[in-house]
Amino acid sequence: MAGYQQVIIVGNLGRDPELKYLQNGVAVCNFSVAVSSFSGQGEQRQEKTTWFRVAAWRELGERCNQYLAKGRQVMVVGTVDVRAYTDNSGQPQATLELTARDVRFLGSREGSGEGSGGSFEDGGYSGGSENFDQIPF
Repeated sequence: MAGYQQVIIVGNLGRDPELKYLQNGVAVCNFSVAVSSFSGQGEQRQEKTTWFRVAAWRELGERCNQYLAKGRQVMVVGTVDVRAYTDNSGQPQATLELTARDVRFLGSREGSGEGSGGSFEDGGYSGGSENFDQIPF
């Protein structure tokens, strides 16, 4: 029986995207997204940040490279893989790698919603001037 996986993250780019072309001419854009959550209240309030490595392929990747920059808020929909590796000091590490199917540009780092929002799904643009600050979730 086949399964299905879909992951949705909303966060800020940790660095500018990097676009590469494989030998066969296929574009891939890599960028990292920080997703922060908070727990506790007052002096006990703590922030936890989870980093995702994102790969956007073909036209979607080219558009991400064109429009995204460090600090920009995005929503990414795709599938996730966990990769284990050993760092330079010999310690075991793991990373979350998300293959993007849909990327939505949500606004500036401050969450002010400045500028127009838009999205790319498998290379097709769906742009507009949506006000994402009014979404109830």
